[in-house]
Amino acid sequence: MYLGGNEGMKQLRLRLRAWFDATMDRGTPALIGWLGLASLALIGIITLLVVVASPDEADDLGWREILWMSLLRTLDPGTMGGDQGGFVFLGLMLLVTLGGILVVSSLIGVLTTGLNGRIEELRKGRSPVLGKGHAVILGWSDQVFIVVSELAKANAGHARSTVVILADMDKVAMEDQIRARVGDTGRLRVICRSGSPLKPNDIELVNPDGARSIMVISPAATDADIDVIKVLLLLKHRPWSEPRPHVVAAMQDTENMPAARLAAGEHALLVDADDIAVRLVVQSHRMQGLATVCTDLLDFSGNEIYMRAEPKLVGVSYGAALDAYERGCPIGLRRVDGKVLINPPMDTVIAEGDEILVIAEDDLLISLGHRPVPMHEDAIVTEPVPLAMPDKTLLIGWNSRGDKILDLLDRLVPAGSSVDIASETEPESLARGREVLTVGYRRCEPTSRRALEELDPGSYRHIVVLTDESVTPDRADDRSLVTLLHLRDIEVALGDPYSIVTEMNDDANRAIAQVTAADDFIVSSKMISLLLTQLAENRHLHSVFAELFDPQGSEIYLKPALSYVRPGAELNFATVVASARRRNETAVGYYRRGNGGERVVLNPPKAERLSLGKDDSVIVIAGD
Repeated sequence: MYLGGNEGMKQLRLRLRAWFDATMDRGTPALIGWLGLASLALIGIITLLVVVASPDEADDLGWREILWMSLLRTLDPGTMGGDQGGFVFLGLMLLVTLGGILVVSSLIGVLTTGLNGRIEELRKGRSPVLGKGHAVILGWSDQVFIVVSELAKANAGHARSTVVILADMDKVAMEDQIRARVGDTGRLRVICRSGSPLKPNDIELVNPDGARSIMVISPAATDADIDVIKVLLLLKHRPWSEPRPHVVAAMQDTENMPAARLAAGEHALLVDADDIAVRLVVQSHRMQGLATVCTDLLDFSGNEIYMRAEPKLVGVSYGAALDAYERGCPIGLRRVDGKVLINPPMDTVIAEGDEILVIAEDDLLISLGHRPVPMHEDAIVTEPVPLAMPDKTLLIGWNSRGDKILDLLDRLVPAGSSVDIASETEPESLARGREVLTVGYRRCEPTSRRALEELDPGSYRHIVVLTDESVTPDRADDRSLVTLLHLRDIEVALGDPYSIVTEMNDDANRAIAQVTAADDFIVSSKMISLLLTQLAENRHLHSVFAELFDPQGSEIYLKPALSYVRPGAELNFATVVASARRRNETAVGYYRRGNGGERVVLNPPKAERLSLGKDDSVIVIAGD
């Protein structure tokens, strides 16, 4: 029996020990609770001892007063300084004070440890995001800085907006980089969370059900599309509450678009980044200023595309609507069934429920005029200048987009056009013949001045410099910068200007390269970032930009101004609009070249007085 009793006591102690350890494992609240119980026990015991061992003080003060004195001495040791009484009473008060010092110091330590632990947890960025209406960015690359900057501009007029970024990085490191690269985000609140977008549990940290849009950013890796497709799959198959946010993402390789569409489902908007980059390079080398026009349309700093219902224009033809706006340039219609018509036939009638696509600086600045602005009929050119002149292009460098650039040029350039590839090694695909384009090869080290002079660049109309994908993006931009400086110096010596279009990886490097006076810089990553941001803010723009970037439909062109108006004639922009309308084209601005530098003007007032020279261009939306 005795051994059994010892065994039972041992088991009881083990259970109590396990129970105590379990409560201690619950963290700071449990520790505070135990300290509170210890304080109550100390106060109660001392009060009882005073009542029993010091009856004189107990009779004078009463047990309630003694209880209160014990509590005060436990919380504040300095309270004991004015105590009077017998030796026993003072000894007990000293004892409760010492116990209080132990309890309070332990409490401070527990609170400090708990607070530091909580701060550390917050620093890890693992707490879930609450609320609704925020934008979500999944992934991390340099594109994040452009997206955040544009979202800040887009939401500058809103009382409060939020963007949540989930990336497999340290939260504080993300915040520091955004602060350094973007700066003040105004009314836009940026929240960073640490976690992998490839893990379903981590995605839940950003509260995707409460988001208004989700943007999947391609990581800086050679197989970036694989990660993006995996994220699209995870988003497609997670259970969603209604309304479900739309998802936007970009594929770096055109061949991955079918797989991405299958993985994304109907709620995602996909952008073919590779195809857009190729089109920008090809079209920009043929139309100087195109990259600037596209940037102005895609960013939130200047003009944007808005969808606006105009009941006053119901029953009016699209051609007549071009003159109806005092501020704003129509470019097409969005039918009530969602179908988008860019630069439709001029006799297309605007129906009830249709929205007009308008280029404007802000939707609040769009306004109809009381009457059409009078045009200058005598300044309109009736016979456009022939444009079908053979192109002779020098393509310096080679990368994965080279073949696609040649294929697209083969479809667009007039007969008799040629391209010479100047690179260190001859591309294997050059052996393949093309229908219109004549392709040659000349060995060249792009950063060598002597090698560039041997190419006789003065004999070409256009020069395109492609980035080197065999080195890091920054190093590739440095090499392109050296090539551009050599080409411009050679041009000055020859006195025979040629247009230069170059790819750049980083927009910051583009700003540095402005000293080369290149005609256009194609920063495809920036363009894609701007496009994704536009789609994140308004999903209906997807069909609009799909039409604008589709070579089968109407696109943005910069055409010689002398094909529309007499050079040097005094006129207004309404005259330019009228001249373009007679060619079934929509004029949206003009591009000037002169001693004052280059200037792209979109959406000028219809009554603006101007004079266009032989080197200027009109920006139009046209079928060809």
